[in-house]
Amino acid sequence: MASAGLPRGLWGAVRSQFTPIAPRSSIAPIASPSTLRAFSSSSVQSLRNVNARPQPFKLPYFTPSARSTFFYPSYGFTFPRSVTTAPSLPEIPRSLPYWLYGCSALVFGIVVVGGVTRLTESGLSIVEWQPFKGVIPPITAAEWDAEWEKYRVSPEGVMMNSKMDIHEFKKIFYMEWAHRIAGRALGLIFVIPAAYYVARYKLPRPIPAKLALIGLGIGFQGFLGWWMVKSGLDQEIVETNSVPRVSQYRLAAHLTAAFLLYLGMLSTAIGIQRDVKLFNNPSIVSQLSLPSVKKFRGMVHGAGMMVFLTAVTGAFVAGLDAGLVYNEWPLMGGRIMPPTDELLDEHYTRGGTKSIWRNFLENPVTAQFDHRMLAYTTFGLVVSLPFVARKLPFASTRRLAGLTAAAAVTQVTLGITTLLYLVPIPLAAMHQAGSVVLLTCIMALGGSLRRPSRMLKHLRK
Repeated sequence: MASAGLPRGLWGAVRSQFTPIAPRSSIAPIASPSTLRAFSSSSVQSLRNVNARPQPFKLPYFTPSARSTFFYPSYGFTFPRSVTTAPSLPEIPRSLPYWLYGCSALVFGIVVVGGVTRLTESGLSIVEWQPFKGVIPPITAAEWDAEWEKYRVSPEGVMMNSKMDIHEFKKIFYMEWAHRIAGRALGLIFVIPAAYYVARYKLPRPIPAKLALIGLGIGFQGFLGWWMVKSGLDQEIVETNSVPRVSQYRLAAHLTAAFLLYLGMLSTAIGIQRDVKLFNNPSIVSQLSLPSVKKFRGMVHGAGMMVFLTAVTGAFVAGLDAGLVYNEWPLMGGRIMPPTDELLDEHYTRGGTKSIWRNFLENPVTAQFDHRMLAYTTFGLVVSLPFVARKLPFASTRRLAGLTAAAAVTQVTLGITTLLYLVPIPLAAMHQAGSVVLLTCIMALGGSLRRPSRMLKHLRK
């Protein structure tokens, strides 16, 4: 049969197109050499161009064996994406950055809800950490009574809310429960799609590592949250007659970790879209090396670090209730700087010696003064960005610089108003949300000047 004028390899390829999959010994040819001679010369020439060794592929629910006969599709047939092999070149799905934007928006909401939880003094209402069992809140009256009794013997229940009834307890319980549920939802919404993207696509090298780091950060953030709450449940608070509240150090660590998670998701999404833009428009890369652009990029980085540091010091102000002292502006007790004996109070010492760093981190007066000074410095740096950006060749950068300055003005206004009105819950929550908005604007501004990353090198390959 193979001696009818066609090469043996070509004859085997043609025969496989008309023969069902079966052991080689049982295959009966249904096309004879006389049938093949009836093909036109153009058809034979097209058959000669068939690749003798195409790339293998896998069909669903089919496991090839040593006796299997593979067939190869013609030029006009393509398999669906779901049954083809993974691409050999790096690729980035369009949905990936938008999914990261959605996750960062959820983190933003969790930060705001966490701030309201702290302001309403609801954070210590759940005295246990049950990652799985705690998903479902109490339903029956017996379950509510059990949770209520646990809270009543806690330091906050004994010292501050001894006259609270169960209906008031349910309000603060649901606030803390919603905050914890949002954190669990974030873990699921991030981890499951991240695993899909890593397994389904051949992502450029830096992206899987970043996704893994963010996933670990989400888990670590849950641990930090309970570690913070646990500090407010210590029975030593009752023994020393202290204020039942969480440690300001742990609160600052919890908030800092939330900021880092938010910025990690946001920067990864912005970086992906930025590299794709630079890949499609290589002419922009040369403009990013201009001296004016480099100078402005350094200013943006400095402003971003100042905004982040100011926001972290705000956590110490919140943890120490420092917003309830010196509720005036711009002076503090009729002076620009409070008395030295208040800034460096000997009460915050160890071993009988005056400790400066403990006053910065544990003295409410010093914490508020530091936050004010950092806010003034950061505000001056941020509002100068639009004026410096006027000579830059990027219109988007100039617009984002103006937007960042407007966010800084709004944030300072909210901070002053919150202080003057003795920290009302709506204003204080807006002030905390404003810090995240300002960080977002700074991140977007820096992203508009971002240089190509290692991911772009993988895409070019």
